[in-house]
Amino acid sequence: MKERAEKMKVTDEIIYVGVNDHDIDLFEGQYIVPNGMAYNSYVIRDEKIAVMDTVDEAFGEEWLENVKNALDGAKPEYLIIQHMEPDHSANIEKFMEVYPDTKIVGNAKTFTMISNFFRNLDLEGKKVVVKNQEKLELGKHILTFVFAPMVHWPEVMVTYDSTDKVLFSADGFGKFGALDVEEDWDCEARRYYFGIVGKYGVQVQNLLKAASALEIEKICPLHGPVLSENLEHYLGQYQTWSSYGVESEGVMIAYTSVYGNTKKAAELLGEKLKEKGCPKVVVCDLAREDMAEAVEDAFRYGKLVLATITYNGDIFPFMRTFIEHLKERNYQNRTIGLIENGSWASTAGKVIAGMLEKSKNITMLEKPVKIMSSLSEENLKELDEMAEELMK
Repeated sequence: MKERAEKMKVTDEIIYVGVNDHDIDLFEGQYIVPNGMAYNSYVIRDEKIAVMDTVDEAFGEEWLENVKNALDGAKPEYLIIQHMEPDHSANIEKFMEVYPDTKIVGNAKTFTMISNFFRNLDLEGKKVVVKNQEKLELGKHILTFVFAPMVHWPEVMVTYDSTDKVLFSADGFGKFGALDVEEDWDCEARRYYFGIVGKYGVQVQNLLKAASALEIEKICPLHGPVLSENLEHYLGQYQTWSSYGVESEGVMIAYTSVYGNTKKAAELLGEKLKEKGCPKVVVCDLAREDMAEAVEDAFRYGKLVLATITYNGDIFPFMRTFIEHLKERNYQNRTIGLIENGSWASTAGKVIAGMLEKSKNITMLEKPVKIMSSLSEENLKELDEMAEELMK
């Protein structure tokens, strides 16, 4: 099912021409998107008309129809490419077939990628290669291009319209979910950020610093809704996420269990934390939870408990995958407790400590809980002590 996004005006001269995708099951081949995805594109109408980005290949005809309706008989002067991932750039060639006199605006890295994606596309005389902070005048609207390398590809740039005070933010401030579905922004934007952009906190911080000098009234991302109210909240969330700060006070307990004994320990610790007044406790079975949701929670809260078994002299595969996801995204500035279970040679705690030894600013609780097959009276006492320590 392919549904058309509701036609809307962002401002009097900026028109939304994106599409909704409800065919997709996995975004980027790995992220579950039960509410689909939005691929956003915009038309800026002025003396010279600019189209901002394209959409996924499967929606080319629908997008071109949206563009045609927004142009209302006029011809575009520019197609501005902020990001070359195919869910945004796949229809460049189709667009140029329909509007052959259009000039494509991008940076040097953009055009290198265009030549790699579109081997037979001849852009002789149709390239406008811009530099960082360079301006483009459309008439009333003056656009400034701000390079954002590795947020999250090297060619990425964002565009600021100083006339309407609109920031076209590329993948920044995006979220999972189509625009015809109502859902909380924070949850799906957080999962999107840490899943896709999370590794590049330093680069996002650089972009936020550049954006802080701009007067922004609206943010137009390439995924998710146009943001026009409470911008301080969205900017604040990105500040927290990109600096690897703690968003919410609480404890996440992530566990893997085969016969239920490690699960029992994880759930008992969760109960003890709640009894002691912990503001939020999240208990997650890594074998059954969406891994992207688990990663999101690990970054959201300031304290994490990893509970797993020794498995083939290592740790259970879902726990290893989870920790590798955290490491890949530069997990840092957190307190971690360990619960390890081993029926004979217990090595889980040692393996986990080794995996995290190069992570920045990780505080490991001094006393892990070591279970031998099933919970002992001593383990019950240790879990209570761990809960006390986590509450400090």
